[in-house]
Amino acid sequence: MVDLKVFLKRRKNLLASIILLALPAVGEMSLNTLLGLSDTLMISYFVGSEGLAAVGFANQIIFTLIFIFSSFNTGATAMIARAYGEENYKKLNRVAGQGLSINIFIGIIITVLALLFAKEIFSIYDMTQEVMHLTLDYFYIVIFGCIFMFLSFSYAAILRGAGNTVTPMIITGIANILNIIGNYILITGWGPFPKMGIAGAAWATTISRMIAAVLYTFILFNPKGNVYIKLKYMKITKNILKPLWNLSYPGAVEQALMQTSFIAVGVIVSKLDTISEAAFRILINIESISYMPAVGLSIAAATLVGKSLGERDINKAVEIGYTASAFGAMWGIFMGIIFLIFPKQLLAIFTPDINVISVSVATMYAVGINQPFLNFMIVMTGALRGAGDTRSVMIITSIRLWLFFIPLTYVFTIMLKQGLAGTWYGEIISMFIFCIVVFMRFRSKKWTNIKIDVKD
Repeated sequence: MVDLKVFLKRRKNLLASIILLALPAVGEMSLNTLLGLSDTLMISYFVGSEGLAAVGFANQIIFTLIFIFSSFNTGATAMIARAYGEENYKKLNRVAGQGLSINIFIGIIITVLALLFAKEIFSIYDMTQEVMHLTLDYFYIVIFGCIFMFLSFSYAAILRGAGNTVTPMIITGIANILNIIGNYILITGWGPFPKMGIAGAAWATTISRMIAAVLYTFILFNPKGNVYIKLKYMKITKNILKPLWNLSYPGAVEQALMQTSFIAVGVIVSKLDTISEAAFRILINIESISYMPAVGLSIAAATLVGKSLGERDINKAVEIGYTASAFGAMWGIFMGIIFLIFPKQLLAIFTPDINVISVSVATMYAVGINQPFLNFMIVMTGALRGAGDTRSVMIITSIRLWLFFIPLTYVFTIMLKQGLAGTWYGEIISMFIFCIVVFMRFRSKKWTNIKIDVKD
C-alpha cells in the first residue's frame, strides 16, 4: 500500500490529467448505473422481490445483447483516440459516422429478434410462473428502447475517444432524472397517470433512453464541433470497416463470452430460491456502483493511451497504464474496507426485506475482498483496449470466465452448497490469477507495436 502511494506521488502530474478526464466518465458511468438502479430500488419497494427478480432477468438479457453487439464501439474508440492524437479530424469523423451506421443496423436486427424469441430466451431460467410473467411484461417494453441505447453507447464512445467525457455525463444525468421521475409517476400511478407497476418502470426507462439518443444526435450532427458527423460519413467503406472490424471483433467475442457467462451464473443462482435471486440482483447493483470510478479510469486510460500512441510517445502511454491501474487498485482497497465494515447498512439502502439482507450479508464480505482485483483488472484492460490490443484482452477474459470463474462458481454454489457467496468465491480466485496475467501482458509492451492504418 505504501509503495503504491509512493508510485502515484511521483507521477502526480500524470495522475492529475488522468483524473481530469476520468471524473466526467465516472459521473457518466455512475449515472448510467443509476438508470437501472432506480428501477431496482423502486421495484424493490413498490412491487416486491418477484418484480425485482423479474427486472434482473430481463436486464441481464438486454445488456447481454447490447454489450455483445455494440462492440464496434471498442474499435471505434481506439481508432478515434489515435486520430485525435494525430489531429486528423476528417479521419475521426469518418470513423464516427460509420461506427454509428453499424450500431443502427445491428440495433434494429437485435430488437426484432429479441421480440420474436423472448419466451424461448427466458426459458433457460428456472423461475416461477409469476416471475416469468413479470419478466416478459418488463422485457417487451424495454426492448423497444434497445435501438436508442445502441445509439447512445455509440455516440458516447465517439465523444470519449475524442477526449470529451463531459457531454456523455450531462446527457446521462438528464436521462436519469427523467427516468426517476417517470418511475415514481408510472409505477405508483401519481396524479392523472394510471398505476402500472413493473410496466411503468419499463416505460420510464424506455422514454428516458429515447430522449438521451435525441440529445446526442443533436450534438454530434452539429457542424460547430470538432466531432461532426455528416450523412456522407455514415456510408460504410472498406478502408474504415476493415480496421474497425479487426479491432472490434475480439471485443464482440469477449463480450459474448462475458455476458453469456453472467447468464450462466444467473442460471446457477436461479437454482437457489427467489430470495437468493433478489439478493443476487441487489449485490450486483452494489458492486456495479463500487467500481464505477475504475470504469472512468479505464475510459481515461484508453483515451490517453491511444492518444499518446498517436503522438508516438510510447513511454507516456506505458506510464498512463501503470498510473491509472495503480489508482484503480487503491480505490478497490478503499471500497473493500467499506464493504467489510458496513455490509448491513449498505444492503438496507437497497431493500427493506430482512430476509434478503440476511442472505446477502455473508456474500458482502466476499464482494469486498474481490474489490482490489476487480478494479485493477478493469483499468488495465482498458489501457490495453485503448492501444488496440483487443485480441489479447479477449483471450485473457475468455479463459478467466469459462475455464475458471464459471466452473468454480458451480463448485462453490451448488456442489459445496455455499449458496450465493459461492459466486464471489469463484470470482475472487479467477480475478487474483488473471490480474497477474494481464499485468504481465501490459509489462511486455507488445501492445505498443499494434498498427491502426486507415487510408484517407
